[in-house]
Amino acid sequence: MKNYVVCLKWGDKYSADYVNVLANMVKRNTTVPYEFVCFTDNSANIQAGVRCLPLPKFPVSGWWYKPYFFNRDLPIQGNILYFDLDVIIFQNIDKLFSYQPDLFAICKDFNRHIRPDWKKMNSSVFRLTSGMQQQVWDQFEKQQFAATKRMHGDQDWIYSQVQKDFAFWPDEWIQSYKWEMRGKPEMTRINGVRNFAIPGAPKILPQTSVAVFHGEPHPHNCVDEWCRENWK
Repeated sequence: MKNYVVCLKWGDKYSADYVNVLANMVKRNTTVPYEFVCFTDNSANIQAGVRCLPLPKFPVSGWWYKPYFFNRDLPIQGNILYFDLDVIIFQNIDKLFSYQPDLFAICKDFNRHIRPDWKKMNSSVFRLTSGMQQQVWDQFEKQQFAATKRMHGDQDWIYSQVQKDFAFWPDEWIQSYKWEMRGKPEMTRINGVRNFAIPGAPKILPQTSVAVFHGEPHPHNCVDEWCRENWK
């Protein structure tokens, strides 16, 4: 079965640099054969070696395109490992391709750091085999307007549709940079963007391979030297 690493770029929230850096980080940190694919509405300045595929034409934006990856008729077929653009991959990720291979795998929402029994989902990193959890797309296609109005984001929709045959990644593999690795430090505003008031170093567990940057700061403007050293 062919392996794919997939990302989503819609609009101008993230530049093409984010796609290119993600592709470079994956290349440095896996030995598994794969093809890197970006689904996007604008392929300008995305580097050679990244296969760009168009997003479907339907009236949603941003993260609400993620249910599309559950479509059995997606133009790529195989083992699909998805990453949000706002992550830093800094250690080997081979295990993400093979963990619980018969199940859909996804992050446990990062509120887990204060609620150990928290069962909701975070869709920053997930993996499926083509056709898995097809209802996520089938039902979204039928009621996309209602879903986007009723729910905050795609991960709430995925959580509502996936009731069985899934696994959470082990918490230590993929961590919230702000909440878990940096321990919710004091925040300030730098050039109008929320950032850490004092630069610091993350606490990295031995098994952690991916840092997730939900909210601000984003990897490219984080004040921490660790981010500048690893986001490239």
